[in-house]
Amino acid sequence: MSRPKIQYETERLILKPTGIEDAAFIYELLNTPGWLEHIGDRNVHSLEAASQYIEDRMLTQYEEKGYGNYTVILKEDLSKLGTCGIYARPGIEDVDIGFSMLPQFMGKGYSYESSVKMMWLAEHKFGIKKITAITTRANVASQNLIQKLGMKFTKDVELEDDNEVLMQFGLVF
Repeated sequence: MSRPKIQYETERLILKPTGIEDAAFIYELLNTPGWLEHIGDRNVHSLEAASQYIEDRMLTQYEEKGYGNYTVILKEDLSKLGTCGIYARPGIEDVDIGFSMLPQFMGKGYSYESSVKMMWLAEHKFGIKKITAITTRANVASQNLIQKLGMKFTKDVELEDDNEVLMQFGLVF
């Protein structure tokens, strides 16, 4: 399976398509307290599981859709900060934007900066006309960022294999 070779940049960040070489980073990110609390345990408890998660969930979507998950990297020192991407999620009609940062990089505007670029790409490069975002009721920080991106609450949704009711926001370009 392949992934796009093109990476994108913002003033401070590089957005690189996530690949198998990012397995250690994805393992770390998916096991942070914030990820586990607000997104959920994805059963990625080893480097091998992280590689398989990337293969199954990320590379497959790049192959099918041409877009997906991007590793967010700080230009200044090439630190991997988090992820941001646009996703085709089961149970969600339109594409969904998602973002997550390692705890030490939260509150610095990186999620906003990468999300603004991702939304621009969704509209102008990938021809997407409507984008959504989902979050838990408890994740007020994500709700605030989603609203700062111009999205409005649309409805409550439940994803497949998940009992929790999530808040869905949307924006038509």
